[in-house]
Amino acid sequence: MAAWTSAMGAAQLARLLNSQQDRPAGPGTRRPPAYRALADGIRLLVLEGRVPVAARLPAERELALALSVSRTTVAAAYEALRTEGFLESRRGAGSWTAVPAGNPLPARGLEPLPPEALGSMIDLGCAALPAPEPWLTRAVQGALEELPPYAHTHGDYPAGLPALRSMIADRYTARGIPTMPEQIMVTTGAMGAIDAICHLFAGRGERIAVESPSYANILQLMREAGARLVPVAMAEGLAGWDMDRWRQVLRDAAPRIAYIVADFHNPTGALADDDQRRQLVEAARSAGTVLIADETMSELWLDEGFEQGAMPRPVCAFDPAGSTVITVGSASKAFWAGMRIGWVRAAPDVIRSLVAARAYADLGTPVLEQLAVNWLFSTGGWEQAVELRRGQARENRDALVAAVRRELPDWGFEVPRGGLTLWVRTGGLSGSRLAEVGERVGVRVPSGPRFGVDGAFEGYVRLPFTVGGAVAEEAAVRLAAAARLVESGASGSGEAPRMFVA
Repeated sequence: MAAWTSAMGAAQLARLLNSQQDRPAGPGTRRPPAYRALADGIRLLVLEGRVPVAARLPAERELALALSVSRTTVAAAYEALRTEGFLESRRGAGSWTAVPAGNPLPARGLEPLPPEALGSMIDLGCAALPAPEPWLTRAVQGALEELPPYAHTHGDYPAGLPALRSMIADRYTARGIPTMPEQIMVTTGAMGAIDAICHLFAGRGERIAVESPSYANILQLMREAGARLVPVAMAEGLAGWDMDRWRQVLRDAAPRIAYIVADFHNPTGALADDDQRRQLVEAARSAGTVLIADETMSELWLDEGFEQGAMPRPVCAFDPAGSTVITVGSASKAFWAGMRIGWVRAAPDVIRSLVAARAYADLGTPVLEQLAVNWLFSTGGWEQAVELRRGQARENRDALVAAVRRELPDWGFEVPRGGLTLWVRTGGLSGSRLAEVGERVGVRVPSGPRFGVDGAFEGYVRLPFTVGGAVAEEAAVRLAAAARLVESGASGSGEAPRMFVA
């Protein structure tokens, strides 16, 4: 369903346009006419998701005053945007941002290719690493030893195994958030947790505020549930969460749910600080919005310093009772994607409602996998496995960063301090076209629009830290080959290359 968006004020749009002046122009770039520069600036803000699609733009006179330009300049810029399909207007009603009808709008999630289908393809589609052995094998062996007593029961535990619920609660308590087992429900991965929360709190047609960009699979899950997605633009780079925008959206749209990834955000890698987390919780509480805090990346810090406790407090630390914040965790990113164990932390009454609703969904989570995760938590194997995972991701990140900088020097990104993904500006090339051509030259990469709402982020791709060494270098070489094909227009589509940077 279409997203809800608020009006874009003249001062706010002027501030966003002025922020673009810090970007270096390409070699030999001529200064365009004032109206063209303004049109290009607004177009780029739409494509980057910093101005939402369908947002109402300020009147010509208001924007002219805010920018200190003539009204004629603004009128000409708006007309150019209408001609290019980036603006729609109705007499007496105003003008709204849009994307051209022919602009690619990939809306699916990210599906991993089965190993047998990869062949020589380098798959950068999914942010998932191989299992951290020997810990997977040890965990499964430990689970098998603990299985017999459970095998004599019916095996259905809708809230999760009591031992694992208690262990997860103790881990939150150790992080400074007192938690009872009654505040925990074990789920089939984080996706299962978020699906259950959305069905409980947001029926079809309900508004859900999401970061823009956000995790593609969650966006698709919410679309399939019939939600009206309300995008809230992230600040540029790793600055993260624009609290003025969040307060405005939560106040004006009154979404039933807001979904955030405050810990090494997927896809940007941004990390919310304590003040941003506190303000997000306060804004959600004031608006009566349920805030889903996705913690699946929280233990994947990669740089030095975090081991001394430099990570910000969990989002739920600012709402320990769980009346506003529902926290979602998972073993899938920090340990292994094949270990489909997730959990929800919330107020006891919310947990009871989620458990009751589960009777009409999946009934419960596999017992053996719960026992394996509980074995990891109880023996200290989890910490050692996650430390191994951090080392793998750190080496892969550094190799990928070096290779992309060498092979694609015009592409821009900031290196995140944790997580599993690099959010890359593609030097003005279409991310959708790069994804299409990339598969032909042997590298699979998701385009930026998969992580946005209504076609934003066409000038981006996401690169996960899933390969390292020589494979990372070869991936960058193949991406560079795809970029040359797209730039030259020789991609085999018969169309001119798509350039998106003003």
